[in-house]
Amino acid sequence: MSRSDSNPMTSTERRAAISLAGIFGLRMLGMFLILPVFALYAKTLPGGEDHTLIGLALGMYGLTQAILMIPFGMASDRFGRKPVIIIGLVIFALGSFFAASATDLWGVLLGRALQGAGAISAAVTALLADLTREEKRTQAMAMIGSTIGLAFAFSLAAGPAFYHWIGVPGMFAMTGALALLATLVVQFITPNPGATAFHSDAEANPARLKDVLRQVELLRLNWGIFALHAAQMAMFIVVPFALVDGGLDAQHHWQVYLPVLLASLVLLVPVIIYGEKRGELKKVFVTAIALMFVAQVGLAFSMHLFWGVVAALFAYFVAFNILEASLPSLVSKIAPPEAKGTAMGVYNTSQALGMFFGGFAGGWLAQQQGFASVFAFCAGLMAIWLLLAARMVPPPRVKSQMFPIGTLTPAEAQRLASKLTVFAGVEAVTVLPEEGAVLLKVAQTGWDEEGVKHLLQGGH
Repeated sequence: MSRSDSNPMTSTERRAAISLAGIFGLRMLGMFLILPVFALYAKTLPGGEDHTLIGLALGMYGLTQAILMIPFGMASDRFGRKPVIIIGLVIFALGSFFAASATDLWGVLLGRALQGAGAISAAVTALLADLTREEKRTQAMAMIGSTIGLAFAFSLAAGPAFYHWIGVPGMFAMTGALALLATLVVQFITPNPGATAFHSDAEANPARLKDVLRQVELLRLNWGIFALHAAQMAMFIVVPFALVDGGLDAQHHWQVYLPVLLASLVLLVPVIIYGEKRGELKKVFVTAIALMFVAQVGLAFSMHLFWGVVAALFAYFVAFNILEASLPSLVSKIAPPEAKGTAMGVYNTSQALGMFFGGFAGGWLAQQQGFASVFAFCAGLMAIWLLLAARMVPPPRVKSQMFPIGTLTPAEAQRLASKLTVFAGVEAVTVLPEEGAVLLKVAQTGWDEEGVKHLLQGGH
């Protein structure tokens, strides 16, 4: 049955996690690499005099992503994981090449929409679940999360340099070529799943959607990720121009982004550890939102002062990194175990919608009301989030554990659940006989891990 958590991943699990994390990272690289320079490039194209259109082109990726993310995951249940992922990567590549060859901003917008239509995130997560044991799935998912974070940090620092070397069309073309190479990785390096199955902890279940949407605490978090990425898209319509106005040409913007990113990352780990270990995650979370609000207000008032922009960007990245790391953890703690995959599907869709809304709203405001109004808009999003987060129930100090149990009848599943609830530190038990797994929410420290494993290994 369950193996000790101290056991390492198998070679197959490592190969699956590394290859699929790389594919996730590639897609994020394609999205983030252009972020710090796109507005400057779009300004040089026909149609680029309209900031609304610039914002739409930047955010359109998120709209098609939000619409197609869950359907792609459901299609992978029916038609197979790898074929759906490969089709999505090809669509993403075609969108990249289309954007690279576009001669006006409308063409870039269509290319961005096509990029987002390759919405393979849910299918990749489902394949990873097929290829990993229940007790190693969280570790594999963490590898993907880390890769996305690294892709974001690398993109903001490297984007201006790539802009100087190959331009935004070259960056689009490079992303398309890498996506095609990724199809070979999926086909020949990523292991083939022995069987495709539905995983409640990793996939969205439409039958659970109402339960997730009725949970107020999850809705607060969904607003949070929506607002966080709406502000991100909106502010990067303006920030590149603010840096240029401060006397720093585009190819040297990395000299701002790299130091503030590295300095913010130094603070990330101790802050998250403090929140988790001391049970102060809500305090850390609310403080980070307040800092994000301060950063947006600071940008609004200092956009013509170079060092004021740098200081505000440092505050922004400190807050962004803490919130980006905290939000998925909070969803995992709060979501019903049997609906965790559904909760994450809604969360990811909210993030993509935020990207689209932020791009559109930020562009429209920049065009109609001026650059300072964009930061006022972002500050407004953070103010709403701060009010919502201040009223949140402190998250339980729990973590999720999942173990295989084999095939059980409903009566046997009920008896097993009753036995598991008596162990110290076991806060919630969900037995999924149709998936051959049991999901536990347990105390972060001090739960009777050996007792639970002994019961499960002893045939219940």
